[in-house]
Amino acid sequence: MLCTRITNAHVVTMDPDRPTARELGIWRGRIVGLDSDVAGLPARRVLDLDGATVLPGFIDSHVHMVWAGLKAQVPSVAPSRRVDDILRVVADAVATRLRDAWVTLAGYDQRDLDRPLTAADLDAVSDGHKVHLGHVSGHACLVNTAVLKLLPSRLADSEGFLAEEDMGEVLRLRPPHALGELVDALAHSARVCRSEGVTAVAEAGVGSALFAHSPIEAAAYQLAHESGRLPVRVQLMVAADALRPVEAAPGDTTTRAFGLGLRTGFGDGPLSLGALKIFTDGGMMARTAALTEPYVGSDSNGRLQMDAGVLKDTIVAGHRAGWQLAVHAIGDLAVDVALDGIEAAQRAHPRPGARHRVEHAGLVRPDQLRRFAELGVTAVVQPNFLRHFGDDYAAIMGAERAPWLYRGRGFLDHGVRLVGSSDRPVADGAPLRAIQFMVERASASGARIGPDEGIGVDAALRAYTVDAAYACHWEDSAGSITPGKRADLVVLGDDPRRVEPARIGGIEVVRTFVEGDDDLGPDAP
Repeated sequence: MLCTRITNAHVVTMDPDRPTARELGIWRGRIVGLDSDVAGLPARRVLDLDGATVLPGFIDSHVHMVWAGLKAQVPSVAPSRRVDDILRVVADAVATRLRDAWVTLAGYDQRDLDRPLTAADLDAVSDGHKVHLGHVSGHACLVNTAVLKLLPSRLADSEGFLAEEDMGEVLRLRPPHALGELVDALAHSARVCRSEGVTAVAEAGVGSALFAHSPIEAAAYQLAHESGRLPVRVQLMVAADALRPVEAAPGDTTTRAFGLGLRTGFGDGPLSLGALKIFTDGGMMARTAALTEPYVGSDSNGRLQMDAGVLKDTIVAGHRAGWQLAVHAIGDLAVDVALDGIEAAQRAHPRPGARHRVEHAGLVRPDQLRRFAELGVTAVVQPNFLRHFGDDYAAIMGAERAPWLYRGRGFLDHGVRLVGSSDRPVADGAPLRAIQFMVERASASGARIGPDEGIGVDAALRAYTVDAAYACHWEDSAGSITPGKRADLVVLGDDPRRVEPARIGGIEVVRTFVEGDDDLGPDAP
């Protein structure tokens, strides 16, 4: 007897051998057959979907679940265009806290303000508290003088806006979050993912010292899973700066490891280890993405997180140790560093099946597309970045470089596997809205950014299903509605391939199944 039989559905399988179906059967969390394979078979539950569209569950291949959940729990100053409005929100938050306590807020974005905020501005409303205002990019923050006094002398005289490793100095000062807080944050983020049709995610870097991640972050994932509060499948990337040098036998290739020396592929089922996350540069919103030419209107090229030679050594060491690599590279200079490192690693220690990834690939020159293809590197992009921030990004890149932003067609035309993701909470995580952008290339203002980089709806759907599964080594169990694979499904109110592109983002997510289960569990509203 089947556990569930879904009938009267428009099933878009994403499997070229059997593209569509009207009926599917589920047994013990797996798809066992389509149409005539299961028609009429008895089932504990029969669901008539009245013609609704069924797709493989979306896979968000680059997220920050803990950060997203914690951010949702603190006051936000976004969206704000006036300094006075932000200071009122800060003052209200300060009023609820005991004196000398840390006050954390989110959503700071200096780009649209009437003027940049400073530590002195925060001091006027801090009332003796330590105030930390997180930047929307995750690569910077604004703090008041009470925090600056606790920092190394080289930072104490700044105006309060700190980026990258300087931001890390601030984050390390804050009291740690309790394990229960982290689990609550994960549960919140996972519910949001499920509501958007996401059934699996790749957490983009636990254990990072650069961003002062909690040393028990992975334990929070384990506890959330064990307590039934993680209603999506999760693959954990490990931040490269969490690795430590290890002594190994002369014939072994592992020179850096964490904990017990685990690597990509450890674990099974709902929670497992994925790629090694390596940061090469910052972000465009904070103007720290590393470029070969300066930002328009500035003499700054951004910056690498560390010396290019050190980054290359880290890439090679991770490759030698058997990791899949997920290299954060947003600016085109950072992309050069990422590709140079991967090329050196593969030349010295060939691993054709490594499936290395470049995360973001925010600005990719025409000459770099060929290198992606030659090295077999997957591009993991965030289409909603341009939907939300595209007008700003296009302005700071200029007319020549703007079409190179978060490419679509350029990658596909060169045979590069293209994967969509959100980087939530930096941007809206909804896959359908990202898919719409990949087709239209239109920002929220309606501006077309690199319109020649637009792709078809089918290719955009593949970026969140088939190709996302491949990037996470899940292709044997997810990414398409194929007998034997997990019954991870999203039910939509319409078919994205049949509506006008402008309507894709607004399609209703009716329900989401993970291994045949559409019950969110103890945290369901």
